[in-house]
Amino acid sequence: MIAKRRRMWTLLAAVLLVGAAQVPSAGTAMSGVAQQAGVAARADNGARVLRETRIDERTLDLEIDSPSLGRSGMVRVLLPEGWDEQPGRTWPSLWLLHGCCERADYRSWTEFTDVEEFTADKQTLVVLPTDGAAGMYTKWWNFGLWNTPDWEKFHVTEVRQILERGYRAGQRRAVAGLSIGGFGAMHYAFRHPGMFSAAASYSGVLNTLDTLAPGVIKAILVREGFYNWTMMWGGERLNRGLWESHNPYDNVEKLRGTALYVSSGNGDQGPLDEQSPLDFIEPSALGTSKQFTARLREHGIPVTTDFYGGGTHTWPYWERALHRSWPVLAEGLGL
Repeated sequence: MIAKRRRMWTLLAAVLLVGAAQVPSAGTAMSGVAQQAGVAARADNGARVLRETRIDERTLDLEIDSPSLGRSGMVRVLLPEGWDEQPGRTWPSLWLLHGCCERADYRSWTEFTDVEEFTADKQTLVVLPTDGAAGMYTKWWNFGLWNTPDWEKFHVTEVRQILERGYRAGQRRAVAGLSIGGFGAMHYAFRHPGMFSAAASYSGVLNTLDTLAPGVIKAILVREGFYNWTMMWGGERLNRGLWESHNPYDNVEKLRGTALYVSSGNGDQGPLDEQSPLDFIEPSALGTSKQFTARLREHGIPVTTDFYGGGTHTWPYWERALHRSWPVLAEGLGL
């Protein structure tokens, strides 16, 4: 069994080093009418909106000058029906995190799923932030010598405060993500207890210290040009405490009281696949997700699971997962 898992992780690392799945490019310039609704909003550390673009009736793109990143970062916000007409009202916010190395970046949920249609009648802001090429939803350690990039602070402090102060986001929040974004959802939920009332992972890596998982994470970073991967969390042995502090599996007790949802396929051809796949990523996500949910149950922490069998590491399954997890997320949002 150990040898089989080692081969699986080795093949996964090879896939990641060769390159991510090809997806349609979203790099063309977007047109829209520039707006000024919340450009005066600032976070406590001075993060501010550089540019606000209203793409359409519901879609608002924000470029944020971020001290935590040392550069600007993008956020797409889907506005609920009535947002323009009710300036005195605040709204809960649903955060949707994309996976690693996604070329469509903060636009990916709107490009590859029906999230706009699905949330059209939901009374919530939908927040779609960038995580860069491989930000990994974390503060980078950098040997303790400097403080950027800090993707965690960009998301949970800068973006959150700007949305609350300029775009009428309220105090109820839920977070969901796919693949590394699934890690990000659980990571933020346990590191900031109470900030998110619900958290969902779709095909997420939820035990980053599972046998060969550190090797896969390193492969991701190297593939994206971060050849000195120790800049993120250091070495998994020498800096094990730092790795554990970011590992959902090692911090399940901090998720007590959060409504939780975890789903994954097994990599075999499923009902949403057009042809027989060669998928080494989804089986590994399934393995760490099952370890994580077993750990939750050992601690008596409730979790809703959907280990649905046949299905690959692809957008159609993550779109379906958003639909299936909505009751858990809606509970967290108070809807």
